Amino acid sequence: MKVAIIGAGAMGGAIARGLISSAPRFITSPGDLCAANPSPRRLAPLAEAGASTTCSNIEAVRDASLVILCVKPWLVKDVITEIKDHIDYSYAEIAVVAACVTISDLNEWLHKESAGSRSPSFCIVMPNTAVSLCKSMTFQVNGNGTCPLTLKAFGQLGEVMVIEERLLPAATSIASCGIAYALRYIRAAMEGSVELGIRAPLAQEMIVQTLIGAASLLQEPGTHPETEIDKVTTPGGLTIRGLNAMEHSGFTSAVINGLKASTPR
Repeated sequence: MKVAIIGAGAMGGAIARGLISSAPRFITSPGDLCAANPSPRRLAPLAEAGASTTCSNIEAVRDASLVILCVKPWLVKDVITEIKDHIDYSYAEIAVVAACVTISDLNEWLHKESAGSRSPSFCIVMPNTAVSLCKSMTFQVNGNGTCPLTLKAFGQLGEVMVIEERLLPAATSIASCGIAYALRYIRAAMEGSVELGIRAPLAQEMIVQTLIGAASLLQEPGTHPETEIDKVTTPGGLTIRGLNAMEHSGFTSAVINGLKASTPR
């Protein structure tokens, strides 16, 4: 099976690296992946990892069972127009990784004028940058069909949730933009740690492991953030003082406002 990735920028490159590292669970070997990008410089690391690379989008998609389109939203229509006649809709799936592109848009752009041409299996996919470590929270919105190849591919790269299209903007804010929000918390906690006398590298190690532990607690069945918070907030204790100080500075409101601001309407 051949997988084609069009666009080897930050997200396309991360997906490619994740799929290469997951072999042979989805692709049999790195050579089953073909990445296309207009800049050879972006392709060099993938070629070194064993992937096939090209500067031709048409060459990349030829005979591909899964085409993953990772270009800027304003380029999606033009790239689809370029490649669609070279994709065999009888078996290929097309996954589009681009914000603000709709299922209706893709249904129109992927249509072939040739008589009797069938509708393609396609979907919108929204991973986050942790996809390169196979730790992504990915959302999949199906167009025609269920796109099982896409689901299996991104399932190797973290968790995948199939959702309705109307939920995608909010989900993107929570999990894609959310990577930056989580990292900004870590950065703020590191700055506070330095003020408290702890060197930044040591503080980063402490904070990252603490967040891994917090996330792991919430992966247990039946848990809830407030339940776990209650376990460490004793009456008159230090933790509740810290939480209340953060709330007085607008912590919860800042998080909610940030999510709302980064959700397209």
